[in-house]
Amino acid sequence: MADQARARRLAKRIAQIVASALEHDIKDPRLGNVTITDARVTGDLRDATVYYTVLGDSLDAKPDFAGAAAALESARGVLRTKVGQGTGVRYTPTLTFVADQLPQDARHIDDLLAKAREADAEVARLATGAQPAGEADPYRRKDDDED
Repeated sequence: MADQARARRLAKRIAQIVASALEHDIKDPRLGNVTITDARVTGDLRDATVYYTVLGDSLDAKPDFAGAAAALESARGVLRTKVGQGTGVRYTPTLTFVADQLPQDARHIDDLLAKAREADAEVARLATGAQPAGEADPYRRKDDDED
């Protein structure tokens, strides 16, 4: 079992090598909007998972995840060769590509926060003219107990 720090360094280096190869060496047009977000390596340094996200051509265009996944699968061997040449480890890790769910999760959290802000604004609107249900000062005091 390898050191965890070494696995992290190797994962970072693999992410850099794959990103550079996608930008400069792989000429598949389906990979033009692919961004490598992270990489993880198992403890034995035999398997690497590379996380990626795909951006759309414009702000309102849907990204082509299926095309990017197919292009990454077809370029897997070339990318593994580049990783082997760039890292210099005894055994080049196998590469697995996984679409990163971070942008969708962030969008979902933003939607939830917007709903919470709307609910808070509604509660604040309803509370502007509200009166307490009981007395103005509902707490007991020592002076009141002695009477």
